[in-house]
Amino acid sequence: MAPARGAADIHVVATAQDEAVEVTARAVIRAPTQLIWQTLTDYDHLSEFIPGIASSRVVSRDGAHSVVEQKGGARFWFFWYPIRVTLASTERPFEGIDVHLLQGNLRRLEGGYRIEARPDGSTELTWSGLIEPDAPLPSFIRTALLRRSISEQFTGMVREIERRADLWSARSALSR
Repeated sequence: MAPARGAADIHVVATAQDEAVEVTARAVIRAPTQLIWQTLTDYDHLSEFIPGIASSRVVSRDGAHSVVEQKGGARFWFFWYPIRVTLASTERPFEGIDVHLLQGNLRRLEGGYRIEARPDGSTELTWSGLIEPDAPLPSFIRTALLRRSISEQFTGMVREIERRADLWSARSALSR
């Protein structure tokens, strides 16, 4: 297996949508789908590898449905926006995760991850969503703040998948 591609292959687009921002982040990586899935659903450890998340914990789980509480924040230049949310997560194993806001200091958060196998053996990982802070922010700050935050978080996720893929590959090589 080839190593996972690096963060240079991550593409993030953010577009203002009234008071919300639509953000899409994509990366093509080489890692087993199961490993990608395990990393995406490692909710209790997200704060260890995703910038901007200070804490993340599963509040409840019922099959494919989880409630996850997260605290952290987003930074843009000198501006800091604290984020405290409780999210509902619906998992479709090895395909994607849909999330939506249950409560917190965002007005809206709807989105999720998609995992798509490609013919060349790589996987396209996409996060897309619509985020609306509950505080009025000038559009240029809101869009830049959320683009940067999602970019850093998505990059953290991809790097952790790469790290785990490298460990998996090394263990596989040793066991041969």
